[in-house]
Amino acid sequence: MRQLELQTDKMLAHVEDGVGWITFNQPNKRNAVSFAMWRAIPEIIDDFASSEDVRVVVLKGAGDKAFVSGADISEFEEVRSTPEQIAIYEAATGGASAALKSLEKPLIAMIRGFCIGGGMAIALTADLRISADDGQFGVPAAKLGLGYGYGGIKELMNLVGPSFAKEIFFTGGRFSASDAETMGLANRVVTVDELEATVTALARTIADNAPMTVKAAKAAVNEGTKNPDERDLDRVAAMVEACFNSEDYKEGRRAFMEKRKPQFQGR
Repeated sequence: MRQLELQTDKMLAHVEDGVGWITFNQPNKRNAVSFAMWRAIPEIIDDFASSEDVRVVVLKGAGDKAFVSGADISEFEEVRSTPEQIAIYEAATGGASAALKSLEKPLIAMIRGFCIGGGMAIALTADLRISADDGQFGVPAAKLGLGYGYGGIKELMNLVGPSFAKEIFFTGGRFSASDAETMGLANRVVTVDELEATVTALARTIADNAPMTVKAAKAAVNEGTKNPDERDLDRVAAMVEACFNSEDYKEGRRAFMEKRKPQFQGR
């Protein structure tokens, strides 16, 4: 196991069996994300993105109460009260979101308890969301008078469609894990006791597959969610061609013929 050394102990990151684990570690505040935590996320993603020992990344919250309950509002007076501070804070949150979205490797959100507001925005950056049956989802912007930009709403709409997106934002309410599964917000819901084993097995299954194929598939789906005039289909085509020219494609064919498990190297 490889442990990352970070500037804050409120974020934890380690690598094990091809899986990079990121833990929001402020359970006493239901893993509300502080300024230091926002700033740590790009550092972790940079490491995982460039490391050959990481094939897939999992996001999780510490403890049993929450994935992430939102931003740590208790520190706003100290770090987000002047125009200068607000600009710095917004740069940190934007940088964290951009880092998560830019990751070309599969990203899984493992969700227990509260996944609210900023926590749901973090979960939306993941490719897959697996929730325990105690999951609670919501965006309470309408209860706080906040404006919510087009980008965030479109990401949600890409998953759940226009009608459910409107219900989530119009009501500002909380939705159960079962609701989230019905909407398509959660890929699947399992019991609390099954959650970690389910996510670990899923992550390791993906980690054992051909990394270049998985990367190309993620790129193709992501391009498909963009407006037609914004899609870079040439990039996707080049990634697909690279798969056919790779050593992994040769290994996959050999393993199939030899009736054994392939050992993919990502090249």
